[in-house]
Amino acid sequence: MRKLKLQVQMTVDGYIAGPNGEMDWMVWDWDDALKNYVTVITTPVDCIILGRKLAQGFIPHWAANPEQEGADKMNNTAKIVFTKSLDRSEWPNTVLAKGNLVDEISQLKKQPGNDIIVYGGANFVSALIKEGLIDEYHLFINPTAIGKGMTIFKELDGKLNLALVKSTSFACGIVVLHYEPKRNQ
Repeated sequence: MRKLKLQVQMTVDGYIAGPNGEMDWMVWDWDDALKNYVTVITTPVDCIILGRKLAQGFIPHWAANPEQEGADKMNNTAKIVFTKSLDRSEWPNTVLAKGNLVDEISQLKKQPGNDIIVYGGANFVSALIKEGLIDEYHLFINPTAIGKGMTIFKELDGKLNLALVKSTSFACGIVVLHYEPKRNQ
């Protein structure tokens, strides 16, 4: 069965964006080791899933910047945008999913193929976490605290137990925490 991986930038105080979606706190002076980490987790990915709000900035950004490192992967990988409001996809290599989230993701995981990765946004990822659909968490903890903002854990009804697979620190100050859910605990 395919794995659903989450790759997300976070502040040390657990936010993925400021209260109004600000992301000016992210560290981007990545060294080759951090870039290689991303390559390792994204190489086996053949599907990107996104919520509508993030997709509206994410997909056009990569399409407009084909020379940017990683653009080939982002532009050429099939994308599924989960939406209740869009009626058609305006982006190439992208389809819309409008059904029940759990059913859609469960079906997607059962299809032949490689891993699936989700980048956000906050509400969409919160729903995936609440439903227990994420198999690997790759939390890129940036060396910044912002005090308030958007979190991906706001929909939890109880606690989420995670097992640390690996933690890796990088020269730019980012620490990547790789977790997997502890099942049946």
